[in-house]
Amino acid sequence: MMKRRQFLALAGAGLGGGLLGSAGTAWAQLPPLRVGVLSFGTVEWELAAIRALGLDEAAGLRIDPLKLASNDAARIAFLGDAVDSIVSDLLWAARMRGEGRDIVFLPFSASEGAVMRAPGSTIATVADLAGKRIGVAGGALDKSWILLQAYARHQAGIDLAKVAEPVFGAPPLLSMKLEQGELDAALLYWNFCARLEAKGFKRLIGADEVARSFGVEGPISFIGYVFKRGDEQHDKRIAAFAAASRQAKQALASQEAIWAQLRPLMQADDEATYNVLRRTFLTGIPNRAIADERADAAKLYAKLAELGGEKLVGKTATLPEGLYWAGH
Repeated sequence: MMKRRQFLALAGAGLGGGLLGSAGTAWAQLPPLRVGVLSFGTVEWELAAIRALGLDEAAGLRIDPLKLASNDAARIAFLGDAVDSIVSDLLWAARMRGEGRDIVFLPFSASEGAVMRAPGSTIATVADLAGKRIGVAGGALDKSWILLQAYARHQAGIDLAKVAEPVFGAPPLLSMKLEQGELDAALLYWNFCARLEAKGFKRLIGADEVARSFGVEGPISFIGYVFKRGDEQHDKRIAAFAAASRQAKQALASQEAIWAQLRPLMQADDEATYNVLRRTFLTGIPNRAIADERADAAKLYAKLAELGGEKLVGKTATLPEGLYWAGH
């Protein structure tokens, strides 16, 4: 059996797969941990890093990514037990736990979206969005859209839902429409913002800035892995995955060579796009104590419950206890 250091070096170079021998056969026979991923998301980057570094095998895990078409499809697959985990919104996870489902949330990224505008746009403030066509990813109950509306009312005294023309749609379509000049601005997920930034588009305001205006003190991971709790053996698998995820993030932050293997997944043909995507992904790596993050999340969740009401959070008006994965 090769030494662990040798395996990591070979795996990092993409050479480890053929050298596992009987250990690799045993690993391949493990029951899979099925993780739902979106074709336009970034979860697959981390899973690829876990595989390249051999962290899954070292943890006794066999991770099986399953591509899904949309967030709705991912949630249906998760609730229907077609997958064991998805990366989803903290609000949805809280709502599900509030409804009695024993699920836990493992922070994935604190990178947040933003309102993007064209390079030559005259839009300089949120007040300037009045009378404009604004693309909104995620729908009318998207947390960033609700917070942006509240921010606009507080800072500019306008109701964006009435004075602007929101256009709801899938992020890739809205991004394309903004590039084609059919939208004046667009509230998009961070990876689409990064691609536009590489093309010279500008951020008007980020969701993190909006959140800070409501008293949040630090970055919140509003997306994370969601798992259903189970028996002791299943919870050990969650703990093993959490450790592998953390180690992969540490490697991505310190070993540039790993990114060469991820680049085909990033769909970043030019250096500008690659660099912005990589920088923003790394900026979003969660590094706060769970207690501090939860305190800020609870504060913002209460505000969202006040603004969005039952349509947004269901009957769960406060962040449920036990929502965050605590390692046991």
